[in-house]
Amino acid sequence: MRPSRREAIAALVGLPALSSFLASCREAPERPPFGGVIAGADVLRGHRIRTGELLTRPVARRESVGVAILGAGISGLSAAWTLTRSGFTDFRLYELEDDPGGNARSGENAVSAFPWGAHYVPVPVYGNAALETLLSEVGALTGRTPEGEPEWAEEMLCAEPEERLFFRGIWYEGLYPRAGASRQDREELSRFEREMLRFAALRDAKGRRAFAIPRRRSSDDAEWTVLDRISMREWLTRSGFSGARLFWFAEYATRDDFGSSLDDTSAWAGIHYFASRLRGASPDGPFEEPAAFLTWPEGNGRLAKHLVKSAGNRIVTGAVVFDVVPKAEGATVRWLDVPRNEVVEVTARHVVYALPRYTAARVLAPWRENPPAFLRSFEYAPWLVANLTLSGRPADRGFPLCWDNVLYDSRGLGYVVATHQGDRGHGPTVLTYYLVFAGEDPRKAREKLLSATWSELAQAVLADLSRAHPDLPSLVTNVDVFLWGHAMARPHPGFVWHPDRAALEQPVGRVRFAHADASGLPLFEEAQDAGVRAAEAILAEEGERFTSLLA
Repeated sequence: MRPSRREAIAALVGLPALSSFLASCREAPERPPFGGVIAGADVLRGHRIRTGELLTRPVARRESVGVAILGAGISGLSAAWTLTRSGFTDFRLYELEDDPGGNARSGENAVSAFPWGAHYVPVPVYGNAALETLLSEVGALTGRTPEGEPEWAEEMLCAEPEERLFFRGIWYEGLYPRAGASRQDREELSRFEREMLRFAALRDAKGRRAFAIPRRRSSDDAEWTVLDRISMREWLTRSGFSGARLFWFAEYATRDDFGSSLDDTSAWAGIHYFASRLRGASPDGPFEEPAAFLTWPEGNGRLAKHLVKSAGNRIVTGAVVFDVVPKAEGATVRWLDVPRNEVVEVTARHVVYALPRYTAARVLAPWRENPPAFLRSFEYAPWLVANLTLSGRPADRGFPLCWDNVLYDSRGLGYVVATHQGDRGHGPTVLTYYLVFAGEDPRKAREKLLSATWSELAQAVLADLSRAHPDLPSLVTNVDVFLWGHAMARPHPGFVWHPDRAALEQPVGRVRFAHADASGLPLFEEAQDAGVRAAEAILAEEGERFTSLLA
């Protein structure tokens, strides 16, 4: 039997009991009194590669190109950007969806632009030429001090106040639950911060940081990579940490960046979250503040749009790539032109496979019959993102509305305020809410998410947020929800530094892989780095002259 609507909503957000928003109703209404839609990837379109039916379709037309880039997420767009910057324009970019951008997509309404996924980029604190070049092009990096330090556009640095936490009925500044913390809690937090500073300062004999961004710049010394074999929870326990507040704080970080719980996150990846964002000049110095955030109303959609513009008219959307066959002099790629319902065959000298790696077992011809065993190790976290348009600001108690607003006892990650950067503190706004299904079997979580109705999803979001904002439902004019079935690869224990994972980064003929999931760290910097590396390798093979953006 199908569960009641109230049970379905409660199950989505993991609430032991529904909020006052639903408590007064015998049953949640069939449709809330506001508008909205389910947005997101076209699941049926993407799943067409599963059946093999497309492989039997005749080819309607043929074309050729120097470089075929498969996937217009940040990796694919970065590959195109790198080629374009070098004057190489003989490429085409094929995207499944109608809109490019991947997890950095964004939307806009009469109130504000808003993100549909990633919503910030930390400033690089120890150099990243590719990222700094991109940030300079969008006006975020405005110059350098006489000492060579980057200067950032004030309007793009996250405005104060940045973060707050809803804890025991009141909003508090920051993300660690300090209210009522015992002396032991405070000492544990201080010791944890010192440990992260120590990790940030570690260097190997070659001068490499133990934990760096992008991951390939990190030391591969076994002394530290061995941490990949245990979970973040196990590392915390072994290190003598035991406080519930610290464990919640650490797990919020893993859920936020990786979509995984402390048990599902490699200790190396969990430590990387904290240590890689610090300069790490000295383990004995004062504790450093993490890198500042760059953000925009549309989140990383600002960067995605710039990359899309740089690719010009060479992006093909509505393209279901279903067959890639490496050849001696390149590869053939077959894709379904969805608007025309025709199969197109492309002959390319090079291919950049910027699709999620799990698709390669169905798309890359040599792997269809004999896929690498390690492909089964890739786990992808499902997410829900909702954009709530409000006629005014909800009332609350304690610290005022911030850019990032988190609920302590929620499965959700809270919400960011799309209008925060230029906010006057009153009037209409858009809240972007994030719900990650961490600690669950990804397949079952996807089924639960994709089988829910818009009404159930919208009311689940309100049920969660109404505990902090009882008047929120009366202010909502629209709720659009975006479903990410395979939002990001989880860096589970044993994944990041497994030798078989590294082997999967090697080209298959002239097919080069470029996606953040290969690094195990689903970060903008990883996606960009993968795309830049693939493009520069192609430029080198083509004999093109270019200035490398890799360090």
